[in-house]
Amino acid sequence: MRKETMEEIKIKVNGREVCGRAGQNVLEVARENGIEIPALCYHPHLSVVGSCRLCAVEVKGMWGVQMACTLNLQEGMEVTTESEIISQTRKSVLELLLMKYYDEGYAREDREESEFEHWLNRYQVSRPSWVDSTPWTQKDSDSNPFVWVDMNKCILCTRCVRVCSEIQGSFVWGTSQRGADTHIVAGAGQSMLDAGCESCGLCVQVCPTGALDDRLSIGVGIPEKIVNTVCTFCGVGCQLALHVKDNKITRVSVENDGPVNGIALCVKGRYGFQFVDHPDRLRKPMVRQYLLDGTGSREAGQGRGEWVEVDWDTALSIAARKFAQIKNQSGSNAIGVLASAKCTNEENYLFQKFARQVVGTHSVDHCARL
Repeated sequence: MRKETMEEIKIKVNGREVCGRAGQNVLEVARENGIEIPALCYHPHLSVVGSCRLCAVEVKGMWGVQMACTLNLQEGMEVTTESEIISQTRKSVLELLLMKYYDEGYAREDREESEFEHWLNRYQVSRPSWVDSTPWTQKDSDSNPFVWVDMNKCILCTRCVRVCSEIQGSFVWGTSQRGADTHIVAGAGQSMLDAGCESCGLCVQVCPTGALDDRLSIGVGIPEKIVNTVCTFCGVGCQLALHVKDNKITRVSVENDGPVNGIALCVKGRYGFQFVDHPDRLRKPMVRQYLLDGTGSREAGQGRGEWVEVDWDTALSIAARKFAQIKNQSGSNAIGVLASAKCTNEENYLFQKFARQVVGTHSVDHCARL
């Protein structure tokens, strides 16, 4: 990974003076200042490889076009990001990337536009008519329950390879063969799970073409809104974005770097959202029928009774009454409490404080074993 210092460097981009730091590249500084330069292999969290050649720019005093992602800042540098030569170069690059790209178009009108599709539309590039449009491999070629694999759409940007090794540390993805036969494989030509995949979905998160996609989200439609929130599966506090359509979650992603998780999520955080609308999910408090009867206690030989839905005030009143009753009859040590991993760290802290200082018991446990 590159090293950056606090030394400030001033350059001009399209005649506008911008500032960066020593060790930064032109692409990074341009994006920090709201200047758009296309790139498909570059990702701000990954090492720079400069393989897609789409981030072409012109630099005063340098011959030809330069790649913005591999061009480090130099004091006084003057960069042009849009010109006839640059536009033609980018169109040629996109046409070359289309040579082996094949999109069967599954649910094309019913899914979000990929990065690759965005730049194809922006530069009005389509597959040349003389290029063979036959898919070279099988779509949905992996049995992973969460990741849809269609390598016909792969452009060899290697983002998946780098994110799996550099951030997740699983080293599932790699390249096989050489030259025009190069392609991405899991492990030694294995399935993703056999290669040690943890189904974190990071490769899907960074894939610019949809060659890797969320299986649970295919064909569910374009979201009406994206809601930034915090994952509720444990107390770590990972930030994520919920893609919502018709008031239902269709996909989970990371739109902004979270201070805790960056761009990463675990398999539960990214793919465990189906519990939200599951028919078996409890949506209201429930108590046993006998707790609603006059005495609030069971007679000898009486069964536990049926579960009955009640409002929150009734449920909390019953819980408080039973806590007081057990404490008065048998003492505080007769009570034990179990906290939940779906609460925040702060909520769990308050819960154990309630158990120790209000109820008076030290029998506190937690369902997570992290």
